[in-house]
Amino acid sequence: MTPATLRATDSSAIGTLNETSLHAALKTWYTQPGDELEVRVNGYVIDIVRGDQLVEIQTRNFSALKEKLTKLTTQFQVHLVHPIPREKWILRIGANGRKQIGRRKSPKRGCVEHLFSELVSFPQLAVQPNLSIEVLLTQEEEVWKDDGKGSWRRKRWSISDHRLLNVLRSIVFTTRSDYQNLLPPSLPREFTTDDLKESLGITQRLAGKMAYCLREMGAINKIGKRRNAYLYTKNLEKES
Repeated sequence: MTPATLRATDSSAIGTLNETSLHAALKTWYTQPGDELEVRVNGYVIDIVRGDQLVEIQTRNFSALKEKLTKLTTQFQVHLVHPIPREKWILRIGANGRKQIGRRKSPKRGCVEHLFSELVSFPQLAVQPNLSIEVLLTQEEEVWKDDGKGSWRRKRWSISDHRLLNVLRSIVFTTRSDYQNLLPPSLPREFTTDDLKESLGITQRLAGKMAYCLREMGAINKIGKRRNAYLYTKNLEKES
């Protein structure tokens, strides 16, 4: 990258004003010696620049990145890092943000397939040659504040922060085949989203998103219907 294209910012505060604890911790965990942080590239602030590679850390809301990634991947190698909490603890604090009221482990467990809940925003872009995606399975702490401003489902407790406790595993996706490898060997040659749900132990909603993304990527083909369900098969054609 030439100096005209890539310019370091004058202030390390750019891009960090609304940064969550989780995002900041992941950036620290991921950074290596020689990396540049918070660099402007073609008008966009990039979390980490590592040589000729741009590294973006996105904890959620991939839709907000679609335009940015679409433009940057026409010129640069972009690596998107996304954490999924394999294990999570709920920390309850008082309205003042200081007093700890309680802590418990959440029964919810994340899995790599939860990536497809975000990839529905740009499944075709995910297999673009200049974009790679890395999923980090983590242990996290979710902080609930007793401020009366949260969802009724949490009895008005608001989620004030997410904190990184540990990184358990990393899975990198660079090609269509990498995503195909998430299809379990037990899956029938012709399958529905019900089969995906049962084979992977995921929800019907997530199975639907996974099937949609894989189809848009060219990883699976829609070949018909079985009763009211679409029928799919794995795309065995070699990648171009």
